[in-house]
Order: sequence, then C-alpha cells, then structure tokens
Amino acid sequence: MAALHEARELTVTEATKRGVAGLVADAEQSGPVVVTRHSRPVAAVVPMSRLSEIDEAAADLRDLALVLARSAADSGRRTSLDDVLAAFGHTRESLAAMKDDDALDD
Repeated sequence: MAALHEARELTVTEATKRGVAGLVADAEQSGPVVVTRHSRPVAAVVPMSRLSEIDEAAADLRDLALVLARSAADSGRRTSLDDVLAAFGHTRESLAAMKDDDALDD
C-alpha cells in the first residue's frame, strides 16, 4: 500500500498542462499524484483502489476507537436482557406476542 508521501508530485502549473485525463491516467497506472502550490500539497488524485483502502482504514480506526472507549469506561457491571425489558415494561413473552406492526407503533 503506497503512502501519499511517496506519491508523484506535480505543481498546479504542471497538473494544468497534464489535464484531468492525464492526471487520472497517471493515478491509474502509477498511483497517487499530489498537486502542489508553492511547494505545499493542495490536492491529490488517487486510484479508486487506494481510496477504498483509505475508507476501510478509517472504518477500522473508528471501530478501534469505539472499542478503546468502551474498554476504558467499562465498570464490569452487566445488565441482563430481562432487566432491560422490564425497565421498558416488557417481557420476552410480551415481545414474542407482538405483531411486527405493533412493535413499530411503540
């Protein structure tokens, strides 16, 4: 997986000369292209496969953050399903007896 810091760099002027079709072709064939203005990165053209990898990594990081937050806040106390149902005025039997339409109306 190529990192963006290893991407080919083009100035805005070079990217303009290359055109959108050229930038897309470069990204498809060689990987990410970073466009710079005054030596600072301002945009990137990445292949869809790389964008998918980035999306998957972001989802994994969100999941990891949730696990870590839950782990840090976990007191060890657990609540049974029956206790939760009772708090809402139900039992397993009352839920089983409900029609699907009734469950949506509550």
